Amino acid sequence: MRKYINLFDFSQKVDYKIEVLSGLTVALALVPEAIAFAMIAGLSPLTGLYAAFSMGLITSIFGGRPGMISGATGAVAVVIVSLAVSHGVEYVFATVVLAGLIQMTAGLLRLGKFIRLVPHPVMFGFVNGLAIVIFLSQLDQFKVPSVDGAMEWMSGMQLYVMLGLVILTMLIIWGLPKLTKQIPASLTAILVVIAVVFSFGIDTKTVGDIASIEGGFPPFHIPALPIAWETLTIIFPYALIVAGVGLIESLLTLNLIDEITQTRGWGNKEAVAQGLANTVTGFFSGMGGCAMIGQSLINISSGARARLSGIVASVMLLVFIMFGADLIEQVPMAALTGLMIMVSIGTFEWASIKTFGKMPFSDVLVMVLVALITVFLHNLALAVLIGVVISALVFAWENATRIRARKHTDAAGVKHYEIYGPLFFGSVSTFNDKFDVKGDPDEVIIDFAESRVADMSGIEALNKLTERYMNSGKKIHLKHLSQDCRRLLSNADKLIDVNIIEDPSYKVLTDA
Repeated sequence: MRKYINLFDFSQKVDYKIEVLSGLTVALALVPEAIAFAMIAGLSPLTGLYAAFSMGLITSIFGGRPGMISGATGAVAVVIVSLAVSHGVEYVFATVVLAGLIQMTAGLLRLGKFIRLVPHPVMFGFVNGLAIVIFLSQLDQFKVPSVDGAMEWMSGMQLYVMLGLVILTMLIIWGLPKLTKQIPASLTAILVVIAVVFSFGIDTKTVGDIASIEGGFPPFHIPALPIAWETLTIIFPYALIVAGVGLIESLLTLNLIDEITQTRGWGNKEAVAQGLANTVTGFFSGMGGCAMIGQSLINISSGARARLSGIVASVMLLVFIMFGADLIEQVPMAALTGLMIMVSIGTFEWASIKTFGKMPFSDVLVMVLVALITVFLHNLALAVLIGVVISALVFAWENATRIRARKHTDAAGVKHYEIYGPLFFGSVSTFNDKFDVKGDPDEVIIDFAESRVADMSGIEALNKLTERYMNSGKKIHLKHLSQDCRRLLSNADKLIDVNIIEDPSYKVLTDA
């Protein structure tokens, strides 16, 4: 509970200059992203900007991972776009509120720990897929509307200027840290490109060419829709998906930042904060969102480690919306495009390429499959789910073949089976093949000291096995079973030799 109450760690050494400058850099990078995601969802650009402000501020204060940035995201936009088209923005706001309540419930029930079930190949695939998505999304900045309104690729001098400014941004971000780390390379690159464009009067694409960001403080608004069961049936499926996608992306991003910073965040606390942020966002005209891996990596790579950077980013974004729209709309898109391309390069796990031919084929398959689903379907939740399921099935198959039985008959003519390996649904068939009921002597002992009954399938296999021996008129003893195993076996009193000192106390999974 202490970690939930203690919002700020005042014992942490904070570099205020780095935190403020990093927050300003993130705020600039949030603008085109929030606008783009809102437009993907078929909503007003301001709904994305308002979501970026409220999500970022609340999760920065209450979240479980200082330095992580949240806002409007493409994963959420892809989910709600069909709802926005079919029922309108009011249903989107209500969906975001309900999704937030689901996320808070998940956090309070401490379900964040289940993110530990995500295998490393899935993490590799998730990160690599996101890196490719971030890179591909930047290619849209090299397109301009044609005479008939369709988007077409730049050409001629316009393309060369855009490429030159993007490359200049990337070179500064790559090279400046080699000279000094006193100032954030990302912010320096943006400011240099702005100076070059204005000094030489270069005509290039700006933030204002995408959409206007001018607005006021996010207005409080209760979603205007009928209070009826039919309304709930419409929004609940979307809310459940938004909640799931948001938590998965946020907790995976949290784990990634943990690895980079060699520190540990709190998943359940982050889940509660994400839920609170979405609930508030839905009431303040925002489209909802979750953790943003790109902006989080910009923040972390700039040196930010505390909550201050996220708070500064959110507040400055609101300042841009309310007072600085005219200035921000003149920022060249080339600077922000170069920044995001460098983020995608830094996000990609290049070491994962070296694993081809070295890791098991199943791990490589999972990694590639998760990345492909992320890239082509933009469905992070589905990608992670499929990756986890395949990894679990491979694990179950491999462990199903590892159950062994060492057999010997003692001087008294009693046959002993010493079981090695887990007994669960996947290994039941192999387990049954180990026994020769007809050929065994009148008394048999099965010892589970080196085994474990993992689920109800294992219990049922034991029940059937003991029944086969009893029907053959033979006596069987089961040793070293846990208390709940003995309780669940129908013939336990007659079969099990109870050893209080040696019998294990593990639990059998009975509700799967």
